[in-house]
Amino acid sequence: MGEYLTGTLQLLQLPAIQTALVAAAVLGLVAGVLGPLVVTRSMAFSVHGTSELAFTGGAAALLVGLNPGYGALLGAIVAAVVLGLLTRRASEHDSVIGAVLSFGLGVGVLLLSFYGGNSANKFGLLVGQIVGVDTTSVALLTGAAVAVLIVLSLIYRPLLFASVDPEVAAARGVPLRLLSPLFAVLVGVVTALGVQTVGSLLVLSLMITPAAAACRVTASPLRATVLSVAFAELAVLGGIVLSLLPGTPVSAFVTGISFLTYLWCRVIGAVRARRFGDRRARTLSPA
Repeated sequence: MGEYLTGTLQLLQLPAIQTALVAAAVLGLVAGVLGPLVVTRSMAFSVHGTSELAFTGGAAALLVGLNPGYGALLGAIVAAVVLGLLTRRASEHDSVIGAVLSFGLGVGVLLLSFYGGNSANKFGLLVGQIVGVDTTSVALLTGAAVAVLIVLSLIYRPLLFASVDPEVAAARGVPLRLLSPLFAVLVGVVTALGVQTVGSLLVLSLMITPAAAACRVTASPLRATVLSVAFAELAVLGGIVLSLLPGTPVSAFVTGISFLTYLWCRVIGAVRARRFGDRRARTLSPA
């Protein structure tokens, strides 16, 4: 155990690892902030569909010799626009996402088959390669995250209203047709940022699982957001630290921590619900 801790501490002193931790912290923050809104709006499947086109964009950038982060970002924005244009009715939502998801994954695999470079780059687009994040990628991630948080701060109140009760929000004059695609673009940007950390196949572990866990233990939007950020940071930073010495893919640890956190919150939520039910039964029972 002592050797494990010593080895991990030595690895944490490397500049590449410190850069990775900074990138992960930024990603955990912005993913945790957006997560509760994504869960409230039932957009988990949309995130998965968007991640596949982010993967396609990253593969295209890799093929032409560009930073995969830029390609993933462009691919995610295109996915958000396409999903917004094709899902005019709620009944079409899942089928359209399924079609876009499969198309994006198929094209991405085709593009990767033409790439003759390092095979680790191919694998990283699918399951993440956070240790390979350089300063350019950190600058892109940080700039995009700041832009997302600024835009979200401007539209948060009407967006939350529209997420909780869209019919009443529409009756009150909230511009749903503007907010929905704009939020989809924000989600697409953050999804693209997550591709280099946990990969396109496992990005839900940061975008959805921490927020779903937070929503299990609180109904307050503010507390849910704070807990979501805390859970996302715990998963991504803890996952990096635990994966260092074994040298295994970080995504396995990130998803594992996220899922265990979710299970823990489900247990807490169930216990609270049972206690509330028992108190309510005692209150309503005749003396």
